Amino acid sequence: ISMPFKQAVIPLMDEVDHSAQVIGAVNTIVNTDGYLHAYNTDVIAVASLLKSHAVDPKLPFLLRGSGGMAAVAGAFYDAGFRAGTIIARNEAAGTALARRYGYAWAPEPGDLTAPVIVNVTPIGMSGGAESEQLAYPQPTIEVASVVFDVVAMPVETPLIRAARAAGREVITGGEVIALQAAEQFRLYTGVTLSPDDIAQAEAQTN
Repeated sequence: ISMPFKQAVIPLMDEVDHSAQVIGAVNTIVNTDGYLHAYNTDVIAVASLLKSHAVDPKLPFLLRGSGGMAAVAGAFYDAGFRAGTIIARNEAAGTALARRYGYAWAPEPGDLTAPVIVNVTPIGMSGGAESEQLAYPQPTIEVASVVFDVVAMPVETPLIRAARAAGREVITGGEVIALQAAEQFRLYTGVTLSPDDIAQAEAQTN
C-alpha cells in the first residue's frame, strides 16, 4: 500500500498490527480468506535495525524529514527513544509529527547536533535535484555516533560516505529496504528468510 492510501485503508481492516498502529499508517495487507490484517513493515525493519546495531534509546536524535518515510519517527518512539528533534521545512507537517511523539521541531539542521542523526528526506537520492548534497552539515556528522540514511538509491549516499569517512556507525537504506521486503515476504508466504538471504537482497541494492 502506498500514499495516499496508507491511512485511508485503516477503517477497512479487520485487524491492525501494532507496527501500523504506532504510526497510524499501513504499507502491507494480508488477506486470509477475506480477513484483512494490516502491518507496517517499514516500522518493523527500522526497529530491527536499531536493535541489531545496538543503538541506545537513551541517546538524543535528529530526524530530518516529515514525508513518506516519517514512519521512522514512530519506530524510534516505539523503541524507547524520547529525546528527539524533527527537522522539517514544512512547519505544519514537522510540528504535527513532533507533537505526535513529544519531540521538538526545527526548520533546518543549522548547528544542531546529536549522537544519532537520521535522514528520511530525498536528499542524496540518485536522479534528484539534491543527489550530491549532504542531508546534514559536516560538523554535525563528525560529532554523531550513528548516522542513519533511509535513501536506498544509491545505498552509498553522500551522507553515508561522509559518515564512513568520519569513522561513524552507519545504517543504510539498503538495510531498510531488504528487511522490510523480507518481512513482507514472511507475512505473505509464511517463509522466514535467513540472514544470508537478506544480505544477498541488500547487496542487490548497491
